[in-house]
Amino acid sequence: MNRHLSPAAVCGVAALALSFSLVTTTPASASPSHNGPATHAISGGTVTWAEGPETPPTYIFPLVSSVNSSAANINQFQFLMYRPLYWFGDNNQPSVDYNESVGQQPVFSNGGKTATIKLNHFVWSDGETLSSRDVLFWMNLLKADKTEFFGYVPGYFPDNVVKVTAPNPTTVVFDFNKAYDEKWVVYNELSQVIPLPIAWDRTSLSAPAPSPTASGLPDTTTAGAKAVYAFLNTQALKQSTWATSPIWSVVDGPFKLTSFTNTGQATFVPNPKYVGPGKPKIAKFIEEPFTSDTSEFNALRAGKELTVGYIPPQDTPQAGAVRAEGYVADSGYAFSFGYIVINFHNPVIGPVFSQLYFRQALQHLVDQTGWSKAFYDGNASPTYGPVPLQPPNSLISPQERDNLYPYSITDAAKLLSSHGWSVKPDGLTTCTHPGTATNDCGAGIKQGLGISFNVDYSSGNAPMQASMNDLQASAARVGIKINLTTHPYASVVSAAGPCTSTEPSCKWTAEYWGGGWTYGPDFLPTGEELFQTGAAANYGSYSNATATKLITATVLRGNGPSQSALNAYQDYIAQQLPVIFTPEFGGVPIQGFPAVVSDKLGGYVVNVYQGMTPEYWYLK
Repeated sequence: MNRHLSPAAVCGVAALALSFSLVTTTPASASPSHNGPATHAISGGTVTWAEGPETPPTYIFPLVSSVNSSAANINQFQFLMYRPLYWFGDNNQPSVDYNESVGQQPVFSNGGKTATIKLNHFVWSDGETLSSRDVLFWMNLLKADKTEFFGYVPGYFPDNVVKVTAPNPTTVVFDFNKAYDEKWVVYNELSQVIPLPIAWDRTSLSAPAPSPTASGLPDTTTAGAKAVYAFLNTQALKQSTWATSPIWSVVDGPFKLTSFTNTGQATFVPNPKYVGPGKPKIAKFIEEPFTSDTSEFNALRAGKELTVGYIPPQDTPQAGAVRAEGYVADSGYAFSFGYIVINFHNPVIGPVFSQLYFRQALQHLVDQTGWSKAFYDGNASPTYGPVPLQPPNSLISPQERDNLYPYSITDAAKLLSSHGWSVKPDGLTTCTHPGTATNDCGAGIKQGLGISFNVDYSSGNAPMQASMNDLQASAARVGIKINLTTHPYASVVSAAGPCTSTEPSCKWTAEYWGGGWTYGPDFLPTGEELFQTGAAANYGSYSNATATKLITATVLRGNGPSQSALNAYQDYIAQQLPVIFTPEFGGVPIQGFPAVVSDKLGGYVVNVYQGMTPEYWYLK
């Protein structure tokens, strides 16, 4: 996700020593996503996994809001306990894995308007067999509180669902308002569904939990669904009760939470009632928090505490010492792209951000190649548009493989001076020709306005700080004053959100959590969740009629996701710059950091969507 993800993800990333070998261990029991025989596998033992700095889980309820939409909460925490209808990342590719999914491949009928899904056998830990009513439960809550969900886009899921029915316990039927592309329906609509146990259909802890065999549930009224959502959301914020809650202890995934500390340490044990693919072999799985890169690296150097960790970029010269402790390096890229989100509705600088020429000038000040070489040892892929260059994929357009706005102080200055600005290097560039003509500053920009704004970025990462310092210095050369502030990752993520210029919350100008978006629950990069007007994850409130038209063309049956329609969309976004693109740092991450893995751990996989499956991991 999915999400600040990137989705939305934390991103100071480790530059890994070239002498490291790749992880080639294989699991003890395997689906097609985890091929190969296990050797010297033992049962039991504890695997300790390093959380990124200042990124412990903050939310447990799977109907996640925008401010909680991170891989730390979803892919690498919730999915251990609560399985989505569809699992993505088959054989580490950006594709659906039906062997790992709750739902079987849909059968489409009625001219493409109807999708019928058979459910695989899963069991909740309270004894309830997962059934079609658990899908209806999710849909009821989603419809009643759709604007709270980070994946919501007006007019799309669930707005375009006419009805959902459950003809029998193992079958669920979705009827849509029109025929959409079938692949898109699976990857970007049904992908959002996470079946919920009927034990959660309540509004009070004092009331008895519904019986696993209760009839007449879930409550299908909007008022009833809103009351349930309000209760579950309140409980989800009480982190001290997560491990003991009668709500969150009902799971269908391979693990259940046994403790969660006030520092963010999460301890899991295998769910004995789990019947899905991949039965856990380890006895305990711990997500270990660290307050800084330094404290994590010291634990890694000790060679005892961590089974899976990461090397902070600034500590790359000491990679040999880590290898000597018995660690090998993971490799690859997440299916994600990096960006700085800018607030088009900020009452002061928003009108400037709304000018395409200014966004082009700002993009020219981002030295993607230089950042990668200087701060990440070359371990970063440039971002030229909304479809990632890495990992290799067939979805990216020919145009998006080239940089439309290469680093150039000269080009940035020319764009400003040709649009009514008096450029003052190392001073303050001001608007001297207000107006809306082609050589004027643009609508809403007053004479004498100076270009000055704040960029807020995630703390605790030296290369990220160096990148922002470089951006600040480059901007100063064309008279743009960038003020820098830094806060914990969760604060940066929560600060960026859609708003109107009159709202007090709309004073933020630019936020950089270190990455951008890891695709999910929009696993096809068709753009509706990111750049459609009114989308919950359209954090900067970008709105463009042409972009909306091109997005729509990618999703309709007969049009999308044809490569020509996808090319037209991504080429337009790459040119229009609704966000400022930044490098995407290498390695399928631990919440943003490429992993180093103990050579005593087998079966290790974190896929391109940052979903991890420790049920396949084992100690050797």
